[in-house]
Amino acid sequence: MKQNQDITRDRELLLGLAKGDDKSLEIIYSENFPVVLRMILQHNGSEDDAKDVFQEAIIVLYEKVHNSDFTLSSRLKTFLYSVCRHLWLKKMQRTYGLYALSPELEEIIPATEALDDHAAKDEQFRIMEGAMGSIGQPCQTILEDYYLHKKSMQEIAEKFGYTNAENAKNQKYKCLMRLKKLFFDQYNTSL
Repeated sequence: MKQNQDITRDRELLLGLAKGDDKSLEIIYSENFPVVLRMILQHNGSEDDAKDVFQEAIIVLYEKVHNSDFTLSSRLKTFLYSVCRHLWLKKMQRTYGLYALSPELEEIIPATEALDDHAAKDEQFRIMEGAMGSIGQPCQTILEDYYLHKKSMQEIAEKFGYTNAENAKNQKYKCLMRLKKLFFDQYNTSL
């Protein structure tokens, strides 16, 4: 059922793109650029490289939707990711003076698997953000101070009034276990 909805939505976005609808272009960009950006950053590119490659892919897509013979045979995100991957590999080929792409370079990222992996990671990050938002205080601040702001256990103990770093460490452990439980409760219900 969801797959049919996704395919229908992809068709609507393509029709909107063909008609020059800015909203369709914005949706295509916002839903697909982050994955392309991550792929290019992981393979020695910059954000500007990702923007250039994605823009070229949008032009390819735009030209395709204006061709009456074009039929999208995959999900839109898979198509765009594959085009971007191909364009990036070609750019690397030109930049590094390679005349033929090695099989290893061609196999850097199988598009569909990589896209699925990114989607799964994005979902896990969304669930983790939800779990962090519902864990409450002082746990949220303790975990953020330790893992994100790299504060020492002594600094955390002083901030929260614990008698020593060991007590702060015990509290951090309890908070981490609560976060883990919240995460997996939400993760298991989303499967």
